[in-house]
Amino acid sequence: MIQRQGYHSRLKTTPALRRSLAQYAGACRFVWNKVLALNEGRYLAGVPRLNYYEAAWWLTQWRHSEEYGWLAAVSIHALQYCLRDVERAYQNLFAGRTAPPRFRKKFLSDSFRFPTDFQRDGDRLKLPKIGWMRFWKSREIAGAIKNITIRRDGDHWTVAFQAERAVEPPVHPSTSAIGIDLGIATFAAVSDGTLYPPWNAYRRLQTQLAKAQQRAATKVKFSKNWQKCQTVIRRIQATIARRRKDYLHKLSTSISTNHAVIVVEDLQIGNMSRSARGTAEEPGRNVAQKAGLNKAILDQGWGMFRSMLEYKQLWRGGVVLAVNPRYTSQTCPQCGCVSKLNRLQQALFSCIDCEYTSHADVHATQNILALGQRER
Repeated sequence: MIQRQGYHSRLKTTPALRRSLAQYAGACRFVWNKVLALNEGRYLAGVPRLNYYEAAWWLTQWRHSEEYGWLAAVSIHALQYCLRDVERAYQNLFAGRTAPPRFRKKFLSDSFRFPTDFQRDGDRLKLPKIGWMRFWKSREIAGAIKNITIRRDGDHWTVAFQAERAVEPPVHPSTSAIGIDLGIATFAAVSDGTLYPPWNAYRRLQTQLAKAQQRAATKVKFSKNWQKCQTVIRRIQATIARRRKDYLHKLSTSISTNHAVIVVEDLQIGNMSRSARGTAEEPGRNVAQKAGLNKAILDQGWGMFRSMLEYKQLWRGGVVLAVNPRYTSQTCPQCGCVSKLNRLQQALFSCIDCEYTSHADVHATQNILALGQRER
């Protein structure tokens, strides 16, 4: 089987190098937004959107024009790969897999990719029209490098190598199967009785982030002091993301290593975290409480956790099954009674019919595991 794996490292940059990387990211962001704007105009006019080849033709015209000639200072391969990303975004939209592509903002989507035209020598990397740079090499890269992605991460720039290699179909060393119930008070409850507490990366730094945002609000926009405040804000936000990802990686690796079959709930996170504000004609109720709940849901990283489990199980020869979460927390595993009254407390399940009691989250995981075994 073909195994694809990413290797992330931080670049060792200088002020001049950071300016060059920012120039590349800005050019790719401009091309992405320009194509989206053209396609929106064509959609309103009833004209088919630009495909990749038509957008590539326009890119050539822009690079040779007087208005957009500055694009010629950036490698054509990075800009072409950006067009491929736009094309892939539209294909995912029409296939019903994702939402429509959105315009990119500075500092929020600063990245670019090279499919070819780069060189690597140990811990050194050469990019076209930029030159050689070093990165922190923490481990060897297994397989052939297919592309690299340069991305801004807070105050730093990182490089991600996507490697591909052929491996024998793996066989998972374990034969056990578990069910996992994701929540807020308990991040993950496992059917074997293990409870993993939430990390709450955002909540831990929420006060610090709010103070930095309040200081930025008092500065003149785009002034030097405003830019310094934005640097602090980006640093805090990057720390939140790294801490959340680190926790999810450690937890998903531990679970994936010890269990061959993992059954999870097929949660519709977008629907669960939708705003309750409503409209002017029909305003919502309990808006502040729902906003706090939405913030807590998104702070957990349930979608990222499931993705990590899926690809790690694929590498190890295991499987991840997703089941409908409906009534899993209200169904009694002993008599099959389904009622809201079975769970009047957050952490206690008590059947009103047969008086069976259990920890609510662990009980839900047993129902999830049973559903997965029936559907497998």
